[in-house]
Amino acid sequence: MITVVVTGLLMAVGLVGIVVPVLPGLLLVWAATALWAFDHPNHGAWLVFGVAGLAYAAGVVTQYLVPGRRLKAAGVRTSTLVLAVGLAIVGFFVIPIVGALVGFVLGIYLVEATRQRDHRIAWSSTTHALKAVAMSMGIELTAGFVIVAVWVVGVWRLGIP
Repeated sequence: MITVVVTGLLMAVGLVGIVVPVLPGLLLVWAATALWAFDHPNHGAWLVFGVAGLAYAAGVVTQYLVPGRRLKAAGVRTSTLVLAVGLAIVGFFVIPIVGALVGFVLGIYLVEATRQRDHRIAWSSTTHALKAVAMSMGIELTAGFVIVAVWVVGVWRLGIP
């Protein structure tokens, strides 16, 4: 019973970690499923862990492919994204909690404003980047909820405390 409670708490922390990027949220949700499966070593628990692993892999791949394509279609260069991610890393350490987002947005805007020399185009690129970040977060959150749902159904169907 204690493993079920700990797994549920870890999953909740992981889901929060997706929205507030302090922890690797989706990885934590999936790892919590692994913890539960190791504590209940039967075929059903491992099946739940396997399905959760598929949901994790699908979420990770989708969260990078779909928003990236939209950014390229909007004309945001890969070099702009690399520099913005670098500024996001700096922002993460300078401003707790929201620094990564602030650094990323500022990075996109500054690079595009320098490159385009037009603030309207730079702001358009920045809004496309923000939409891509929101979409990526939504995809990751959806994958997290799918993993939690698979685990809840597994606990319920297997009757494992």
